[in-house]
Amino acid sequence: MQNIKLISHPLIEHKLAILRDVKTEPFQFRMVVDEISHLMIFEATRDLSLREVEVQTPVAKTKAKKLATKIMICPILRAALGMLDSVFTIIPDASVGFLGFQRNEATAQAEFFYAKLPPDASARTAIIIDPMFATGGTAIDAVKFLREKGVKNIKFISIIAAPEGLKRFSEIYPDVEVYTAAIDEKLNEKNYIVPGLGDAGDRVFNT
Repeated sequence: MQNIKLISHPLIEHKLAILRDVKTEPFQFRMVVDEISHLMIFEATRDLSLREVEVQTPVAKTKAKKLATKIMICPILRAALGMLDSVFTIIPDASVGFLGFQRNEATAQAEFFYAKLPPDASARTAIIIDPMFATGGTAIDAVKFLREKGVKNIKFISIIAAPEGLKRFSEIYPDVEVYTAAIDEKLNEKNYIVPGLGDAGDRVFNT
């Protein structure tokens, strides 16, 4: 699966251990999700295109580079809201396109319920964020929705992923890169990631 990018870093490994711990309190869980997302966004944006500009330093004029790519961050409601602030810290002029999916506990399938994209969404590179990549169903539906809206360049950032979901996603969208900090063992009979970290949304929002 050439499109799957596993980001390995000692700081991320350390913070993942905190996220996985059932004793981690919600306020600390939110903080660590933010910190890991902050580290991951550097890798996911490594290949963004640049344009040359001229700036005046306190000493002289010089040529410098700025982003030539317009970014749209697409958090999957609700758990990904815990990742959004860190992305804004790095890319403060990005737009946000909200995508709402609700897990049906009876079927374990994601059900679409909301979307709000900027008017120029099709001209932007979309970075979908979601802390958990389990069956891949939500990711597939999110990419399908954005493609139908004319978005051509799409990336996906997820903190923890299951191999089953990554395989399923890659078979359908081999051209969409997925950045993850951990590929776990498997999905259980309820389609939760094992060992995982539980329900990320519940732990972020203390529900």
